Amino acid sequence: MASPHAGNVPPGVDPEAFSWFQTVDTDRSGFISVKELKQALVNNNWSSFNDETCLLMINMFDKTRSGRIDVYGFSALLRFIQQWRSLFQQYDRDQSGSISFSELQQAFSQMGYNLSPQFSQLLLARYAQRSPNPSIQLDRFIHICMQLQSLTDAFREKDTALVGNVRLSYEDFLAMVVTRML
Repeated sequence: MASPHAGNVPPGVDPEAFSWFQTVDTDRSGFISVKELKQALVNNNWSSFNDETCLLMINMFDKTRSGRIDVYGFSALLRFIQQWRSLFQQYDRDQSGSISFSELQQAFSQMGYNLSPQFSQLLLARYAQRSPNPSIQLDRFIHICMQLQSLTDAFREKDTALVGNVRLSYEDFLAMVVTRML
């Protein structure tokens, strides 16, 4: 197989993604690390993506469990980020470049999550930068939504009657959380 740096776009990889892969792969290894990904991704306020979010995304697209992604994983990751960016922009109703508490509540509701304002406030306190009007940047929005989806899937596996609550042991709960933390 030809090196990703040979100049030939591999089949199934978007040419723009391939070009960006070559730029981001600063050590010319043919793979993107968490560090390289973090240097390549920025939020609307020009801050770098958070380490945890980059690690979550690398793990999601790392088919070999090496902690890095190849050009195919990178191409898929860029499509994934673009989908989340579109959703983020849709919920950023005031076009501020970040998601406020009320926008987050609306986003959760429109995504089908019936979450209390207290829970949304808890997420804001955990993931927003400290300020008088805390808000969520794109990277944290992706992070929250990925974890919410993963934990919801785990909950639904236990909530077979779809009643909205389950009975489980402490160790079952821990196993559910640990196996779902990407």
